[in-house]
Amino acid sequence: MIAPYLRRGMAAGLLAGLLAGLFAFVFGEPFVDQSIQIEEAAAAGHHEEVTSGGQEEEVFSRATQKIGLFFITGLFGVSVGGVFGIAYVYFRGHLASKSEWNRSLSLAAALFVGVFLIPFVKYPANPPTVGDPTTIGDRIASYLAMVVLSLLVVLAAWYAARTLRTREVGAPIRQLTVGLGGVVMVSVLFLALPAAPDPGEFPSGLLWNFRLSSLGTQLVFWTGLGVGFGLLCERANRREPFWS
Repeated sequence: MIAPYLRRGMAAGLLAGLLAGLFAFVFGEPFVDQSIQIEEAAAAGHHEEVTSGGQEEEVFSRATQKIGLFFITGLFGVSVGGVFGIAYVYFRGHLASKSEWNRSLSLAAALFVGVFLIPFVKYPANPPTVGDPTTIGDRIASYLAMVVLSLLVVLAAWYAARTLRTREVGAPIRQLTVGLGGVVMVSVLFLALPAAPDPGEFPSGLLWNFRLSSLGTQLVFWTGLGVGFGLLCERANRREPFWS
């Protein structure tokens, strides 16, 4: 029962990952290049320190990094798509919709909010050259904690909505209750976790262009995953018995 959904998730994830990589290549990489140019210009301003300490060489050239972007996003898509397929098997019978298409889009939207959107609001993406390298461990830990807790908030909201629906609570009251509860829980997380790092004197326009491109990349990925998985499930249902 799980294997077909796992395969569909990995296939849809691969396609979504490549689409996201293409989006990042077109709309995100130019801002990364500009960030690197700013860093190199700042390093040139400290010529004495560079000459005395020696300049580090890149392990991979920018051209190699750009090509590797598609490998990374494709691998990410396959991995996340597989997990998506397994999660879909569990939630499939508990979702209100009876359509594979709507179920897939609903699950993808919920995961987009929990995995990326809520953490993004708290910890917006920064170009690789922004931030103190000595604090990268703490920043990663805070971000991962935010992702896990955000997923728990989304899960709690889904469970509360399902419980209220079972008790035949009206849609307006149910949606307001779940919505306000979610806002309160997210607000608590924002206050409890460490603040986002200060980008310093990095150009604000370039910073937000990079952040918007990161948002777009994730939106493309999760939309592609939900659409691709839903189409594969609908196609399979037309060819196979419902129980296969």
